[in-house]
Amino acid sequence: MKQESVEAMVPAAQLIEMFTFKIASNQPIEKITANVPAVCEKNKFSILQTFNYQEILEGKGFPIQRKVFIYEICQAKVAAKMLTTNPEFSIFMPCKIAIYENDGHTIISTMNMEIALKAVEDNVELYNEATAMFNTLKALLVSLKNS
Repeated sequence: MKQESVEAMVPAAQLIEMFTFKIASNQPIEKITANVPAVCEKNKFSILQTFNYQEILEGKGFPIQRKVFIYEICQAKVAAKMLTTNPEFSIFMPCKIAIYENDGHTIISTMNMEIALKAVEDNVELYNEATAMFNTLKALLVSLKNS
């Protein structure tokens, strides 16, 4: 489907909602971010990088008031299988968790991979493993919310 067709059918705000899995928490962002390493380890994700965007942008002369943390995480076994058969998926990797403050809540989010994973449905083993990984990622976000 062409980009123009999609844009005509789905407003931009709804596109963002379609491609995002997010949950809100009343826990302070500091408490949630402190639990990221343990929750990732428990769910067999490795943390590759951590970005504190409030600090990064302030250092570049563009301070923001909102706290925003991005975590790049990975399950190497699934990543290796995906990249072996579908290197075009590299643009979606590694998985990211965004944790930010918004309207008095802490938002914990990631990309909704369900649509993209349909592209590998024909490879049943890979599709099942990647879907299980995404389900684990969603459970990880819920664990962070409740931590």
